[in-house]
Amino acid sequence: MSDLSTQLSQRLTGTEETGLDAGLLIPLLRLLVDGDPVTVEQLAAVAGCTLDEVRRGLAAVPDTEYDEQGRIIGQGLTLRPTPHRFTVAGEELYTWCALDTLIFPALLDRPARVESVSPTSGEPIRVTVDPTAGVTSVEPATAMVSLVNPEKITSIRSSFCNQVHYFTAPEDAAAWLAVHPAAEVVTVAEAYGIAADLTAAFLNQTDAAVADDCHCCC
Repeated sequence: MSDLSTQLSQRLTGTEETGLDAGLLIPLLRLLVDGDPVTVEQLAAVAGCTLDEVRRGLAAVPDTEYDEQGRIIGQGLTLRPTPHRFTVAGEELYTWCALDTLIFPALLDRPARVESVSPTSGEPIRVTVDPTAGVTSVEPATAMVSLVNPEKITSIRSSFCNQVHYFTAPEDAAAWLAVHPAAEVVTVAEAYGIAADLTAAFLNQTDAAVADDCHCCC
């Protein structure tokens, strides 16, 4: 695997760069997976944070999505449609990027069915992910995932997620790579390896916070 791929785990779990805090992200994902907007009060109660801590943590991720009532509807996992459909226990949700679909089943401890669309051909890619067994099916088997390593990840959705797609095959990704020369594509299995490293890093952060009796790291 290339340097681009191996660097991502460290960068994407660095709160100082992305703003993402596992102490808030994981509880938020586990609330959003039920398919309903989440209030700041709900998140604070589950995460063990004060309201001010939650608000600061959410503000550190400027791409966080809200509804008209100010409730949270997306941070990686979202209630708003994207090209990456993510179905858990019959609940149809979406993710900001292809890599999210491989990370979230383990963080949620729930299997997921993924259906994404190639940004070049418009053809579907279907993946099934189990929190323990990992990727259990990929259609087509030649599917790839694009990765980028932006200079800065101050806005994770625009600088990273919006460039992380599924493609049906290397040749399907060729035109996209031609206009994104700093990117690369890897197999779904390789992308899942990166996702597993990210998952472990996020869970380790929450374990460390619990050990320090500090559930909210904002």
